[in-house]
Amino acid sequence: MQVFEKDILVSENDLDQLQHVNNVRYVQWVQDMAEAHWLTRSNDLILNKYFWVLIDHHIQYKGEAKLGDIVTAKTYVASSEGVISTRIVEMFHKESDKLIVKSATKWCLMDISSKRPTRITTELKELFE
Repeated sequence: MQVFEKDILVSENDLDQLQHVNNVRYVQWVQDMAEAHWLTRSNDLILNKYFWVLIDHHIQYKGEAKLGDIVTAKTYVASSEGVISTRIVEMFHKESDKLIVKSATKWCLMDISSKRPTRITTELKELFE
């Protein structure tokens, strides 16, 4: 399993009225992590042939982050079967290593030219193992 990791510095734009990271921002970060991981592991040939659409999203909020905190986001592909890939994203408070958010999302691989679901190839699976 290939884990992609990125640190995120919490800014004022990330906060809600309670002065901690807004739940919607975590959802955006989940999507951003999936996209960044895909872009770092694929190439132009793959990017010109495929894209992903989100079909199912589950998120658990376990803690909070505040202004100035650094959130370490980690993502990996847990499984890929047929046209569906399940991705896990976990976010930790960098200083304490406490889990803040855990998300499981299901993505459907799409063919760019037909705009229809397409099977995940062995080549694509190997990019994330």
